[in-house]
Amino acid sequence: MDDTVVMCECFARDGLQHEEVFVPTASKVALLESFVRAGFTRIEASSYSHPRRIPAFADVSDVLAAAPRRSGVAFKATCPNPRAVERAITDQDAGHGAEELSLLVSATESHTQRNLRTTRADQWANVTEMATLAKGRFTLVGVVSVAFGCPFEGQVPMSRVVEDVERFVDLGVDIITLGDTTGQGTPRTIAPVFRQLTTDHPDVAMVAHFHNTRGTALANCVAALDAGCRHFDSAFGGVGGHPAQIEYGSGMTGNAATEDLVSLFESMGVDTALDLGAVMDASRLCEDVLGRQLHSMVARAGLDTARTTTPQTKETADA
Repeated sequence: MDDTVVMCECFARDGLQHEEVFVPTASKVALLESFVRAGFTRIEASSYSHPRRIPAFADVSDVLAAAPRRSGVAFKATCPNPRAVERAITDQDAGHGAEELSLLVSATESHTQRNLRTTRADQWANVTEMATLAKGRFTLVGVVSVAFGCPFEGQVPMSRVVEDVERFVDLGVDIITLGDTTGQGTPRTIAPVFRQLTTDHPDVAMVAHFHNTRGTALANCVAALDAGCRHFDSAFGGVGGHPAQIEYGSGMTGNAATEDLVSLFESMGVDTALDLGAVMDASRLCEDVLGRQLHSMVARAGLDTARTTTPQTKETADA
């Protein structure tokens, strides 16, 4: 595998769902514009969640209608149920739909009941119906939450994750995201899963979506990279994770910080294909929109410029 990765910026959906104050539509569109300028080709733009349950995305159709469209850039929207897919199809028919739809399952029964208010069996029935509705219209993204540990049931068997991935593959999804929802994964539990799945399904993009609840998100991203993963989710400032009213995260539940992950990958010689100056501009805009300092180390310290520094020759170094 080459050392090039595809990063999906999740601030506008997985990030903002954690916010208790509604972010105006115009601000969301400005954020999407900044992400496009930075070079992100996959951007999680919004969600078709019921507006009474997650009011942050009551303007999903307006956001997608105003989102900046550029060749090669795909906007993604989350769909928790068949009704959400129907809304996505309506927007697509109106000429301003998302290019990608996320379909969600949880790897455990307890998390399914708490997060999706249903059973695993019923949610898989929902996902099957959703995939049928959306097939041929959108790029489908299957998401497995709590893939590396559940706050209610503890360790999740690798066989369960593999089984869920196989079910998504059978439904014809194009991309599969494995979520470490409350940051319980470690490099030693992350690596074997990605190593097996990238080998078993070379034609399906496996995405690492890691939360930094216990400070392990970046280490886990490197473990996934070394195991063959080349697709990563992150959010500027490390925001988001899950809705604010859900309190089982036992700490900061935010995503891997985009600024930090980009800096790490680029310093390792891994090409993110992003404009680093525009990445930092987007980082500042995210803080401006939310009106506070966010959880990115690089936003404070600046990008690691060592990778662009011409190494000294031995003679110069010894002089």
